[in-house]
Amino acid sequence: MIAIVDYGMGNLFSIYNALDHIGASPQIITQSSELQKADGIVVPGVGSFGMCMERLGPFEGDLREALDRGVPMLGICIGMQVLFEHSEESPEAHGFGWLEGEVIKLPAGVMIPQMGWNEISINSKVEILDGISEGDRFYFVHSYHCVPSDNSLVVATTHHGIDIVAVVLRDNLCATQFHPEKSGPKGLMILENFARSTRC
Repeated sequence: MIAIVDYGMGNLFSIYNALDHIGASPQIITQSSELQKADGIVVPGVGSFGMCMERLGPFEGDLREALDRGVPMLGICIGMQVLFEHSEESPEAHGFGWLEGEVIKLPAGVMIPQMGWNEISINSKVEILDGISEGDRFYFVHSYHCVPSDNSLVVATTHHGIDIVAVVLRDNLCATQFHPEKSGPKGLMILENFARSTRC
């Protein structure tokens, strides 16, 4: 079972429908204890960093325990940003801090938010990007972007005035700034790769 964390701010039905479409076994969960039986976990996200962290608070302990057990986890959009230590969007809030680095606003002079389709550049050949090619396009909606302290975490980028982190990966923790569930066949391929990792 792939658990989709419902903390009141996610794009739940889009990601549920996409996972169901590829033959995965998604389940929207509202209680953190349900994470204990998950083979994979998706943390979606829409909204502000601070509000997301407030709503994710009850899930944090069980999410961390699952991550430490080796359960594959996928963060999407702000579900990626909350993995880092803090964000300029909500200076008073602390992220999970599972990845070192910060989240900062897109630079002046570019369209904010970045909204629409954009190409990615691939830095590393990794399982989550199986079948994905240089220049494939994915759907982005965001005003802030992640700046990891360790560049080796960055497996793909996109360009929007500057190079922006599109995909990060460390062990069983993966995250995308774009929305794979809204990115057509290539986005479904990302989700298929993630679902396959939950069955290993």
